Amino acid sequence: MTNKPYDLIIFDWDGTLIDSVGRIVSSMRAAAELAELPVPSEDAVKGIIGLSLPAVYEILFPGAHPEQLDALKQQYRTAFVETDPTPTPLFDGARETLDWLKDSGFVLAVATGKARYGLERAWKEVALDQFFHTSRCSDEAEGKPHPQMVLDILKETDTPAQRALVVGDTGFDMEMAKRANVDRLAATYGAHDLADLLAHEPLDQLHDIQHLPQWLKTRP
Repeated sequence: MTNKPYDLIIFDWDGTLIDSVGRIVSSMRAAAELAELPVPSEDAVKGIIGLSLPAVYEILFPGAHPEQLDALKQQYRTAFVETDPTPTPLFDGARETLDWLKDSGFVLAVATGKARYGLERAWKEVALDQFFHTSRCSDEAEGKPHPQMVLDILKETDTPAQRALVVGDTGFDMEMAKRANVDRLAATYGAHDLADLLAHEPLDQLHDIQHLPQWLKTRP
């Protein structure tokens, strides 16, 4: 693609490229019950998607004992990886979109609330790691909405902020990008309500990952 509007596109993972919101919700609720913690509502769990686990604990389980949180962490990992049958497919057209972006000369990256082991495992499951130049996880930088993940990726790829775009489905993604002075595109098909996304002034709304190439073609 000639005259690209950006050089670098930074994707969130869960709810943006992979349809994992359902499993995150069911796994977290099951883990809370097994750890003998109050079981959060589905909406409450959706509201924390994208955050690092310490931030999740503070919001969903304030005042919980460290032993309970350790048990929750183990139960959640077991549920998400091994026992929860909720499917976590790529969104339709995600792989084709990444193919087009890479072939068009965009540098691609991921900024995720997952820990490194979780992202690496997910990449292996769907064989997408070859598309991304770099990535940042919640155990490698300050968690969202802090801008460090984006700033680290900008530095590593030697990309000016005005030449980068963040694509994400949560208000945390939008705020992270805004605090890094990077353009942001709100994926409306993921975890957070449209109002949460619009509060951080995204450039536009993306209703389907397959529409990203056409959107980029219309940018000046």
